[in-house]
Amino acid sequence: MRHRRANPKLGRTTAHRKAMIRNMVTSLLREERVVTTVPKAKEARRIAERVITVAKRGGLHNIRQASRVVKDRDVLKRLFEVVAPRYAARPGGYTRILKTGFRAGDNAPMSILELIDSDRAVVPVVETEETKKKGGAKDKVKAEKTEKKVKKEAAAKPKKEKDKKERAEKRLERKERKSAAPKGGGKKPMAGMQKKTSVRKSSKGQ
Repeated sequence: MRHRRANPKLGRTTAHRKAMIRNMVTSLLREERVVTTVPKAKEARRIAERVITVAKRGGLHNIRQASRVVKDRDVLKRLFEVVAPRYAARPGGYTRILKTGFRAGDNAPMSILELIDSDRAVVPVVETEETKKKGGAKDKVKAEKTEKKVKKEAAAKPKKEKDKKERAEKRLERKERKSAAPKGGGKKPMAGMQKKTSVRKSSKGQ
């Protein structure tokens, strides 16, 4: 059972984790989007949503509450003067997470955490006639490269076959030489062995 396990540890100590989330929320409010892993983005979104809701209420008490997370004074001012008024009519859901694939190296799931209805939000790409033309040009270049590659491989194929044939012939020649050689290799006994045998014979004769 998951009693008293409300928050994921994210592989960090408590102090490190809290500092990291504070920094991510501050960067989100300053830049309006951050690129991070999915688990971190979910934790940062949870805190960012609360901070924006607190900022919407206004007043000195709420400024002090928000300053517990946002330590940068310029970002804190931007939160109350720019970000909070933007979401005055919205009851919640000020951020969104866009999954972008997996990171090279450790294969961690990556995402973009951003504020909605902002100028820096990711806009979906709409295909126009110009983009279609560009795409057509790219396809043409790709087709030309493929054609060149095929021609190059076709030109190199006879040479590869010739080399293969020569290697096969050399292997056959080596096999024939081995089969024609006498069995045992015709090796003579070592000089040391001859001396030993001669010494033994002389001792027997005595």
